[in-house]
Amino acid sequence: MTISWMSLADGASPWPDAHVVIAGVGVSGFAAADGLLQLGARVTVLDDAATEANADKGALLEVLGATVRLGPGSTATLPEGADLVVTTGFPPSAPILVQALAGSVPVWSEVELAWRLSRPAKVIPWLGITGTNGKTTTTQMLEAMLGAAGLKTAAVGNIGRPVMEIVLDPEPYDVIAVELSSHQLHWSSSLALHSAVVLNLQPDHLSWHGGFEAYGAAKAKIYEGVSHACVYNVADRATEAMVEEADVVEGARAIGFTLGTPAPSMLGVVDDLLVDRAFIEQRRDSALEIASLADVALAAGGSADDVPPPHVVANALAAAALARSYGVPANAVRDGLRAVRVGAHKIATVAERRGVRWVDDSKATNPHAADAALRTFGDPEDPSGSRVVWIAGGQAKGTRFDDLVRAHGPRLRAAVLLGVDAPVVAEALARHAPDVPVEVVTSAEDGRKTPAASADVMARVVAAASSLARPGDVVLLAPGCASLDMFVDYAARGDAFTEAVRALES
Repeated sequence: MTISWMSLADGASPWPDAHVVIAGVGVSGFAAADGLLQLGARVTVLDDAATEANADKGALLEVLGATVRLGPGSTATLPEGADLVVTTGFPPSAPILVQALAGSVPVWSEVELAWRLSRPAKVIPWLGITGTNGKTTTTQMLEAMLGAAGLKTAAVGNIGRPVMEIVLDPEPYDVIAVELSSHQLHWSSSLALHSAVVLNLQPDHLSWHGGFEAYGAAKAKIYEGVSHACVYNVADRATEAMVEEADVVEGARAIGFTLGTPAPSMLGVVDDLLVDRAFIEQRRDSALEIASLADVALAAGGSADDVPPPHVVANALAAAALARSYGVPANAVRDGLRAVRVGAHKIATVAERRGVRWVDDSKATNPHAADAALRTFGDPEDPSGSRVVWIAGGQAKGTRFDDLVRAHGPRLRAAVLLGVDAPVVAEALARHAPDVPVEVVTSAEDGRKTPAASADVMARVVAAASSLARPGDVVLLAPGCASLDMFVDYAARGDAFTEAVRALES
């Protein structure tokens, strides 16, 4: 039987006749499988990783009626009779997806599945956030602003709860803040959001997408079908070009955000205030105060007297633009920033020992994010000033570090490298900062990725950094790489760093 997926738009339910294959049993894969089983679908769940957590989830899904196959090779072959594949991060080159597309079997992300299920019976407006860096911070800020306006909301997608849980939740939501990764957008084709933003575009996930052009094309999909506001970064021309090329609903507006004085149809900064010249009637000759830099500093976990980092201010402006597009009043933007606390593993000071400041920016999983962290510390114009001992390395995902090292070499006291692509960073340092001492810390020879093995590597990294740092210096964990070669995720990497620092002798 051929399944007509278009019938979903008319409220019909093809699920009792459908065999759906779920590739991956992580958080979103489990939510997709659970939801489809509730709808009566025949569900097969596949995952190459037979971890204890996956086994527990698989056992529960089997009780609910799913067929579950875990372990190496489980995703090598598409099960016979599959009508749909829902993937949770698998690249286009994955054999199961190649086979599906060759056999004209649709491939959706969990986000695409949730979107289709929400039409037309449960129409919740989606405010979407993507970009190379700053997605989670912006999404958290947006959720707080929406909540401060008295709206029932949630941060979902690549953060918080899977979108499927919200769509199937019997409790109604007014609007949701949806963080979307390039992986999710790649396998999504029918999203049509209320408003959306691409925060920035820098090389990342190049090996997954097959190149920078394909990566950018995936990000740009978030603007397709937008009905109200396409928010872009004035300082990043690529994001504005995406808006210009997007096929949107007639009447949708292009709204910029800038760290400078905003033009009409933009949000920006005047003196120490965040202002709106987009969502007010008199935008041609006036601006509305929506928050202050002190409010942003509080959101970033500092005090009202701190100067917030520029990238955090940009994130706040992007969140405010999305919130304002939904009608959130200015006071709720301010109150949301004052209430939220963002920045776990994002340029967070974890200790100061013997005059050395230790900073965790494990969330810097690409060179662009590491750039924002490095420019925060050290004075390259002052030879006698403090310097940065930079901890970097992991999975580079096809990116290069030449521009980063060229820009920040004068800030560096030394570099301590770890992970599978430590040589990529080391080569850039040798080319552009040959006078910077470099120490490479290797992992266990057998490639173990156990908590004990990961902790051991990080303890040796921290010990090496401690021996290289001088009073007044900053030891900065800003890897510029993903973490999955050695750690469960970037948070586990940051936690291991924090624990190792605290274990140092006072």
